[in-house]
Amino acid sequence: MKAVFAIPGDMHRKTGGFIYEAELWAALNRIGCETMHLELPDSFPDPAPQDMAETLAALGAVPAGAAIILDGFVSATIDPRGLSQLAAPVIAITHHPLGHETGLHPDRAAMLIAKERAALAKVAHVVVPSPHTAATLQSHFGVQRHRISVAPPGFVKPCGFSPAPETPPLVLSIGLLAPRKGHDVLLEALASVDDLPWRAEIIGRQHDAATAKALHAQCAALGLGARVAFVGEVDGAVLEARLAAASVFALATHYEGYGMVFGEAMLRGLPIVSCAAGAVPDTVGDAGILVPPGNAAAFGMALRRMLAEPETRAAYAQASARRGAALPTWDDTARIVAGVVDALA
Repeated sequence: MKAVFAIPGDMHRKTGGFIYEAELWAALNRIGCETMHLELPDSFPDPAPQDMAETLAALGAVPAGAAIILDGFVSATIDPRGLSQLAAPVIAITHHPLGHETGLHPDRAAMLIAKERAALAKVAHVVVPSPHTAATLQSHFGVQRHRISVAPPGFVKPCGFSPAPETPPLVLSIGLLAPRKGHDVLLEALASVDDLPWRAEIIGRQHDAATAKALHAQCAALGLGARVAFVGEVDGAVLEARLAAASVFALATHYEGYGMVFGEAMLRGLPIVSCAAGAVPDTVGDAGILVPPGNAAAFGMALRRMLAEPETRAAYAQASARRGAALPTWDDTARIVAGVVDALA
C-alpha cells in the first residue's frame, strides 16, 4: 500500500469535489499506485469533538511508509496539532478555500480561513485542481509554491455521443442549489430574455432548504414556472441525455476552484455562458461568454446572443469542442498525484 485516501462519509456523492476524489482514488489504483480508501466521520467541515478524535486516531494508525491523501473538508478543518503528530506524510486535496464560499457570515468565513491556513501549514503537500487555486493558496494562505501540485480533473470522453438539441432551445444548468452557484442570477437573466423561444433545466440536488425554497419562489414570481424545471440530482444516463438535448450550458457561478461541469459541457461541444469568477476563465477560455459574477443584466445579454444569433452559438460551440478534446483523463490526473505520493512515501 502506497497511500490511504481519507474521505468523510459517502465518497460517491454527486458533487464536483467528491466526484474528483472518487475518480482519483479509482485511477490511482488503476495505474498501480495502491491506495486504500478510509471512510471518516461525515460531519466535516463541522466535526463534533468525538469525530475529530476518531479521525485523528484513524489517521494516526497509518504507517509512516504510506502517504495520507486527505479530503478538502477534512484538511481545511482538522486540528493542526493532531495533524502535526501523524507519522505518515499528509497530502491535502484543496478544491477551493472553504472560507471563500458564497453567502457565509463574515465571522464564519474568517474562522474557516484561519482554520484552513493553520491546517495547511502542517501538511507535507497540497494538490489543487487549477493554477487559480494554487495562486490563491500562495497569496492568501501562505502555502509555498513548491508544496503545491496542480492536478486538473480528468474526464471520461463520451463514446458515440450524438447531439439531439430540443426545440425550443434548451438552456441547461448543472449545480447544487446553493448560493455560490448563482441560480438566482440565472433566473433573473432568463426573465430578461422571455421574448425569445427557450426552456431551461437546472440539474442539482438541494444543498439547504432555505436556498431551494427561495429559488422556487423566485421562479414563480418571475413567471417562469412553465419554462424552467428544477430537475434535482440525476444519474449518468439521464444527465447524458440532457446534455445531448441542450443548446447552451449556463451557470451563473460566483466562484469555482475549477468547475468540472464546464468540462462535461465542453466534451459535448456546448457553448457556455458563465461568470469570470475564480478559475472559470482558465477552465472555459474561448468556449463561452463570461460576464461579471452577480450581474444578471450582463448574463441575460450573453444568453440573448447565444439564443438569438446562431452564428455566435456555432462559433462558441466549435471552440468548446476543441477545448473538450484536449481535456485530460483521470489516469493523467492520477499520475500527477502518484508522483507526489512517490516523492513523500
